[in-house]
Amino acid sequence: MSDTVKMTEAARRRLEEEVEKLEGEGRREKAERIGIAREWGDLKENAEYHAAKDDAAMLEAKIARMRDQLRSAEIMEAVHGDTIGMGSKVTYADSGSGKEMTFTLVPATEADPGKGRLSIDSPVGEALSGAREGDERKLETPRGAQTVRVVTVEQP
Repeated sequence: MSDTVKMTEAARRRLEEEVEKLEGEGRREKAERIGIAREWGDLKENAEYHAAKDDAAMLEAKIARMRDQLRSAEIMEAVHGDTIGMGSKVTYADSGSGKEMTFTLVPATEADPGKGRLSIDSPVGEALSGAREGDERKLETPRGAQTVRVVTVEQP
């Protein structure tokens, strides 16, 4: 991974805990499953053994991805003041339709638009970063450029 992965300190700690759990408990479970399947006979025709080995390989790939994220982590802290940044809860309105949207800007690793958590690296996050209440920003979308107006900004 060549780019940095933006995350909060809390997200970094959660990721480290998850890696530790997978490297311990996860690996142990996969090894036990492989051992049990190995006892079932001929390994060439043992589907359970091959499935267990595939699961173990997927676990190792997941651990490697998570370790890579930790190595390239850039810790982002919440902003304070009146400008939009990490952790800001922002309500903005489409200048054309007047439709309002509210999101909290978070690192990509914590984004969940369905729960109102939008990546600060998303087009909307990038467009709104640094803005203040009342500011208008241009947002590039697949349907073309649109202008959005910041309605409110709440800091954590």
